[in-house]
Amino acid sequence: MAEVADFVLERLRDWGVHRIFGYPGDGINGLLGAMDRADGDPEFIQPRHEEMAAFMATGHAKFTGEIGCCLATSGPGAIHLLNGLYDAKLDHVPVVAIVGQQKRVSLGTAYQQEVDLGTLFADVSEFVGVCMEPAQARHLIDRAMKVAWSRRGVATVVIPNDVQEAPAEPAPPRTHGSVFTSVGRSRPRMLPAEEDLQSAAKVLNEGRRVAILAGQGAAGAGPELREVADLLGAGVAKALLGRDVLPDDLPYVTGPIGLLGSKASDEMVMNCDVLFMIGTSFPYAEWLPEEGSCRGVEIDIDGGMLGVRYPMDVHLAGDATETLRALIPLLHRKEDRSWREKIERDVEEWWRVLDRQSHQRFEAINPQLVAWELSGRLPDGAVITGDSGSTTAWWARHLKLREGMRATLSGTLATMGPAVPYAIAARFAWPDRPVIAFIGDGAFQMNGMNEMLTVHRYADRMGTAPLIFCVFNNRDLNLVTWEQRATGGDPKFPDSQSLPDFPYAEYGRLAGLEGIRCDDPDGVGDAWDRALAADRPVLLEFTVDAQVPPLPPHIMAEQGKKAAKAWWKDPERAGIAKHGFRQKLAELYETLPHPSDRRRR
Repeated sequence: MAEVADFVLERLRDWGVHRIFGYPGDGINGLLGAMDRADGDPEFIQPRHEEMAAFMATGHAKFTGEIGCCLATSGPGAIHLLNGLYDAKLDHVPVVAIVGQQKRVSLGTAYQQEVDLGTLFADVSEFVGVCMEPAQARHLIDRAMKVAWSRRGVATVVIPNDVQEAPAEPAPPRTHGSVFTSVGRSRPRMLPAEEDLQSAAKVLNEGRRVAILAGQGAAGAGPELREVADLLGAGVAKALLGRDVLPDDLPYVTGPIGLLGSKASDEMVMNCDVLFMIGTSFPYAEWLPEEGSCRGVEIDIDGGMLGVRYPMDVHLAGDATETLRALIPLLHRKEDRSWREKIERDVEEWWRVLDRQSHQRFEAINPQLVAWELSGRLPDGAVITGDSGSTTAWWARHLKLREGMRATLSGTLATMGPAVPYAIAARFAWPDRPVIAFIGDGAFQMNGMNEMLTVHRYADRMGTAPLIFCVFNNRDLNLVTWEQRATGGDPKFPDSQSLPDFPYAEYGRLAGLEGIRCDDPDGVGDAWDRALAADRPVLLEFTVDAQVPPLPPHIMAEQGKKAAKAWWKDPERAGIAKHGFRQKLAELYETLPHPSDRRRR
């Protein structure tokens, strides 16, 4: 007779779950036995840590649009899932976590590894269900899948190990209190009221300088977004989670916004008279127009998020694609294209700035050059993951994504560590697509290194398309170092910020990968060529200069004062001054009169 664990896997399979990321433990022995009996459907993927399993499930959900699934044992295994699950929660992607628990008879006795999992998972989850009877398994799995999908979040099912091994009851007894659930999901067509669409169109039509800010909520609305931008003569800035909403080779796409943003985005947003936000919860008010300086229209599928980042004149609760389609017939094409022409000139200028900044030479490799040299070499259909740190700036600014490419990172949680597991999940989902991860040495030392063993373990599943883990080795927790200077007014504190040096490429070779190390600025392009041509996964290490600042589009007065205060006591002040001055000079180059510049214009 089949056990509850077998039925759970069968039900997940009926829901379309064919891959579960997890780590073993005796609290899920019943489920592991069922996985063995499932003959690979769903397949069990074993990372080196439960946190990585949750990140992989999150990455799978982000890239495929499907529900990600992870599995962990009771107690410590369950606790380890939380960071990856919070990443899913805050970035609004559907993930179902299946978690083991001690036997029912021992619960409440402070038994070994007994943790109150209902309380533990209550905040991270939209739904938590504990399976105390075999007949509950059906409706708990069904409810978890429906909630994760419809609310775009985490759902957790806790199953004590004695329930896992009990005889399955696919149908509960037909008595009062029993419920009979079904497999099937649906997402409604969400449209704002007609009067709200009319109000939005009026504001947008009256605007002379419309700026669009798009986030991950605009995914899939590319054709509609292009048409709206064309009608309004607007430019489009992208929040980090909207990195692949539109390709970067469109002349009016201004790129990222905010501290890690572009000068073109900053110029557009700060000088607009209408801000049109679509599917984004970009949180930094200092990088948005001053309140009252412009009007606002916002689209978000979650009505509770409308108008919480900037005071909006019109709030449109709806799906981005459907709402834009309904809005397009109401918009008038702007005949005056001077605003759009200025945006396009600013975009051209920004790409020239990045080119010059990237090719400045310092003591070690300029980290911007690493991203710049990859940008022109990106294979069609590439998937690029980013981590949290100074590498995020180069990932956001310097990579010119083309149509069909995908890119994501941990947006709202902004946690260290997901770039590697995201990349591995992407490779399992798309064995034939090139996958490239951008990782700082801090994140790689934290948890990415161990996952090279996962890549080695599943070498036969890694395909032949490029799979590259690019590590920026600067021996510094670099973004926090710069934050200490700019926001805290403190110099670099080496005891907290310095990292042990380590031969990453050599480690990659020990793990069975191709290991490539580059410490020569003239060899960056060749290193990328070798990595992209390799016949196996690659650990690509660049020794980069930690003193190249991720300069914001404009330096705010308070940050400037604090950075200057920190500079006087900073152990690296000479390099900071020289590097920062040269980077700013490369940006100011466009405003200086010189013959070559006049010829370009």
